[in-house]
Amino acid sequence: MSAKVKLTQVRSPARRPKDQEATLVGLGLNKLHRVSVIEDTPSTRGMIEKVKHLVKVESAE
Repeated sequence: MSAKVKLTQVRSPARRPKDQEATLVGLGLNKLHRVSVIEDTPSTRGMIEKVKHLVKVESAE
């Protein structure tokens, strides 16, 4: 079983570059306080790193 990561959007992508907004959509987030549980892979870690100032990251059980 692969590890999972729980993401919660805590800040708005308003006045941010369009690629950061697109990254949030790719992670399954598009509104404040929305929660997404995704697999912890190197590619998703890279996406999280790009928008780390907009999301809260927790490990999912």
